[in-house]
Amino acid sequence: MTYYLAIDIGASSGRHILAHIENGALQLEEVHRFENGFHSENGTLCWDTDHLLREVKAGIAKCGARGTVPKTVAIDTWGVDYVLLDKDRQPILPAVAYRDGRTAAVQNDAAALIAPDELYRRTGIQHQDFNTLFQLLCDKQSGKLNGAAHFLMMPDYLAFRLTGVLKNEYTNASTTNLLDAAAMTWDSDLLQTLDLPQALFCPLSQPGTAVGSFTDDVREEIGFDATVLLAPSHDTASAVAACPLRDDSAYLSSGTWSLIGTESLRPILTDEAHRANFTNEGGVEGRFRFLKNFMGMWLFQNLRRELNAAGAGLSYDDMMRMAMADGYDKTFDCNDPSLTAPDSMAGAIRALLGEDVSDSALLSSVYHSLASAYRRAVDEIETLTGKRIGSILIVGGGSKDRWLNELTARVTGRTVLTGLTEATALGNILSQIMADQKISLTEARTLVKQSFNIKETTV
Repeated sequence: MTYYLAIDIGASSGRHILAHIENGALQLEEVHRFENGFHSENGTLCWDTDHLLREVKAGIAKCGARGTVPKTVAIDTWGVDYVLLDKDRQPILPAVAYRDGRTAAVQNDAAALIAPDELYRRTGIQHQDFNTLFQLLCDKQSGKLNGAAHFLMMPDYLAFRLTGVLKNEYTNASTTNLLDAAAMTWDSDLLQTLDLPQALFCPLSQPGTAVGSFTDDVREEIGFDATVLLAPSHDTASAVAACPLRDDSAYLSSGTWSLIGTESLRPILTDEAHRANFTNEGGVEGRFRFLKNFMGMWLFQNLRRELNAAGAGLSYDDMMRMAMADGYDKTFDCNDPSLTAPDSMAGAIRALLGEDVSDSALLSSVYHSLASAYRRAVDEIETLTGKRIGSILIVGGGSKDRWLNELTARVTGRTVLTGLTEATALGNILSQIMADQKISLTEARTLVKQSFNIKETTV
């Protein structure tokens, strides 16, 4: 039996999903799960990279302990964030989290170096204050870049720690705002304009590329050897790779972030796309993910934490039922900067609503605000691409929220398709199978349709 291991790390948790093919269908099994999250270090929000590496290795070791050694291993994480290494390949810490507020101070500096419309025409990336470009400008101004010799996105860094090999994977690099979208490579002229040293960046490698085998130390610690591959290492790129899209489908990757979009064979770099704040991120087989980001389950995660700290003892299902029973439907902007990392999510949302509503009304408002955001995004996709969108395939953990699925179908007027809750890990695994068995993305998506039951929710 050939096993493939996906290490899928999100902003709040990570898990190891082991897969094999049996009777023509994919079989998935979670073998390890761990908590993740940023912490404050001297007033800066940071990731604990040592903790992540320990958990990555612990989950791999569990595979060996149970006698299911994977042939290949691949890692995906969120985008934007990175680790710098010095000339001795030692990390220059801390690894700052994208929700840290440091980048607010460099927005005007960046705009003085390159106009936002020109930046979009080159990179096709949605403006977000925390994009890697702005983070690196912060590092330049602070002097952190002075000792840096290498730049690795978070999954690249973890793969390096397993193998000792430096590679920059394309799909995650595409979130940096530093790629020439059309050429699908680092934009040398842009790096020069920003005075960022090109020597930091490795040539880009595509998903399915082998990174290397475990180092001797890792092999001894884990108890076996395996080949580390590059997945589509941006988690949304992996999730979209797993989507058996119809010709009229949009996808919605529903997790901490809600990312809604469509596949395109070319980047869409028009002024209209820029004004609508859509992004063109890299996908598998040269496809582009033309999409828009919204704060998603992040809103519910913070509200649950806050309400339970006050003794509410609510599950996500409890919150869903509270919202369903409340008729409040006033909406707010899900991407308002005040929601990025507030001390009180409830207080921030009530301020946007302009009234002191009940907890149930607050939750109901989040549901309606997300569904309304999805409707506007789908309408914009139709306008910007000329493609009619008749269905929305919702994948990821958020797709388990029955009320949000029903409300999305009702508010958007489109058929909602669900059933791929593990889409990110699944896309990671598909990239390994594609590399191992030399099959295309179309064939891999056919395997998904054969393996999972996709359900429809209509208006």
